[in-house]
Amino acid sequence: MICRCEEVTYKELIETASEYGCSARELKLRTRAGMGYCGGRTCRALVDKVTRDLEKDNRSQITLKYQPPIRPISFGNLGGESNE
Repeated sequence: MICRCEEVTYKELIETASEYGCSARELKLRTRAGMGYCGGRTCRALVDKVTRDLEKDNRSQITLKYQPPIRPISFGNLGGESNE
């Protein structure tokens, strides 16, 4: 299991990358690896590695970025008071 949040296996990544010749971004979009609750913090490096290992023309690819699962909230919401 590579991506625990989206339950994507190593086998799925390899098969998808081999079939479509995916970049890391395309592999992420096709398999949802890195799109779960953690935002790719646990699997991003492995998804990048799979695409680098299977890369046929040795071009440099843009690696995936990750975004922490954070949303801005107001201090009122944080304290439990409504702004109405």
